[in-house]
Amino acid sequence: MSMSAFFRALRNAYQSEMDDLTFDSEGRDVLKKRLLEKRSQISFLGQMIESSPEMVAVVFHGGFHFELPAVMEQILTLESDEFPDWDSLSDAVQLTPWAKDLAHFFLQQPQGAWFMTVAAALEYLYSRPSPHQSDAAHSHDTSAHEGDGVRTHTRHLDHGHDFDADDDHHHADHDHEEASAEWLEGQGFDRKD
Repeated sequence: MSMSAFFRALRNAYQSEMDDLTFDSEGRDVLKKRLLEKRSQISFLGQMIESSPEMVAVVFHGGFHFELPAVMEQILTLESDEFPDWDSLSDAVQLTPWAKDLAHFFLQQPQGAWFMTVAAALEYLYSRPSPHQSDAAHSHDTSAHEGDGVRTHTRHLDHGHDFDADDDHHHADHDHEEASAEWLEGQGFDRKD
């Protein structure tokens, strides 16, 4: 699935913004402190949601849970004027309690619903593992545990949950995929077979 020009342009800017917030000049991790400072400036940031959404979206870092990753993957293919309504994403994207409070403020802004979709997509893009990381982690897990009878545990960031990679979770993945496909079909997208 290809990413839209809109998200390709914002991906690196969002990554840079997160990098700038993460470490101070001495290399210490100060992300939590800086995010709290930025979240205290939402009145000012609300004025920037259209011109620099990537600089504002960082305030939601850690505030989204992605229940239907296929929906987020589909959104990443859309241009900025093609987004579904934010309210229609409620099954795909859950907000933590503190993020709901922030969202309430932004949703009162003229382009707030649009911005929330952008923020969720950028955070999803930031937090999902690249295909290369996933392949490397899988081959490492397989080679490290071949023949030793130890059950392998894998973290699946794209679902936002820790779980064992066993048959029960294969069915859960299938259920997520089916729910995502149904949601996308309800939004007018063609169903993949």
